[in-house]
Amino acid sequence: MFFVIRWLFFLAILLGVALVAYAFLGPLFGVEFSPPPTEIRVPVTLDVE
Repeated sequence: MFFVIRWLFFLAILLGVALVAYAFLGPLFGVEFSPPPTEIRVPVTLDVE
């Protein structure tokens, strides 16, 4: 039982390191993480007396 828990913990650590490496090295390989820029206009009414 301890072997399975230790294996799952090791796998979780390895996946975390892989995710961080992908986040840092992804832009070098052409992966774009930022959303496309869009302009949003919302009309606002002010109640000023």
